[in-house]
Amino acid sequence: MRIEYAVVTFLLYILVSLTACEPAADDKNLTRIQISEMPDSLRIVTLAPHLAELVSAAGAGDFLVGVSNYSDYPKEITALPVIGDAFVVDQEQLALLNPDMLLAWQSGTPEHIVGELSKQGYRVEIIQTRSLEDIASALDIIGELTGNKVHATQAATDFRQGLKTLASRYSTTNPVRVFYQIQKRPLYTISGDHYISELIELCGGQNIFSDLVNLAPLVTVEAVIERNPEVLLVSSDSRADALSEWDRWTDLAANRYDNRYVIPANEISRPIPRLLIAGEALCNALQQGRINRNKYAILQQSETNL
Repeated sequence: MRIEYAVVTFLLYILVSLTACEPAADDKNLTRIQISEMPDSLRIVTLAPHLAELVSAAGAGDFLVGVSNYSDYPKEITALPVIGDAFVVDQEQLALLNPDMLLAWQSGTPEHIVGELSKQGYRVEIIQTRSLEDIASALDIIGELTGNKVHATQAATDFRQGLKTLASRYSTTNPVRVFYQIQKRPLYTISGDHYISELIELCGGQNIFSDLVNLAPLVTVEAVIERNPEVLLVSSDSRADALSEWDRWTDLAANRYDNRYVIPANEISRPIPRLLIAGEALCNALQQGRINRNKYAILQQSETNL
């Protein structure tokens, strides 16, 4: 059930990425609350599921009084009141919660929602989480906003170090061409600007659609076949048919090498510190993909020499 929940959330994130073309606010213009100005306690409401998890990871989970739909990690936040989603905010519920601060998602929370909330007198802080480094920076920012800098800085440091560790193991390995499938009908993938594409590169992979513009572009089967990936990846509920539609294309390199892998949906569906878990699984998948590619090449050479 949790895996299905993550898939729904991931598709929601893709929808938001496609519809929110402009950032909700310019992060440079934000007015940060200084630690010396912090009240004894804060009442924080988050407007995206990953923001609630980031607040918790920064050690400020006790300040959360409300969250958005699909907020499900850590488990404790599932008991908090829900104030809506990225597109609709329950104003009555929000007023009852009386938050000191709202955390919005840059380029995810629609600009008009941020504007309306600000006009109503709510303090809205924008958190950017487009890249892997943004995730660490978000933890640092939340630490400043909540007066919990020590814990948050350590969480950010651990995340950055985890990425460096993965990169040191895999970034210099032989590259392998990767197609990352978000959804099969319609067929969505990721561009080079997506944090998952960053993970693929960190693991020594090459996203075959890194040149496309949108974060989550719509592609055709023919385009995938033309670019001939050596590895097929999907974040899914592990159903047997997640990648079954590629069966008919027997000459596809990924099929010849038997390189199809499912990445943990709960960990990769959001820009959060748990991406390190997904990154480990992704790197292992690409490494196995290289091994399978080499085995295939050796087998073909042996048959040629017969």
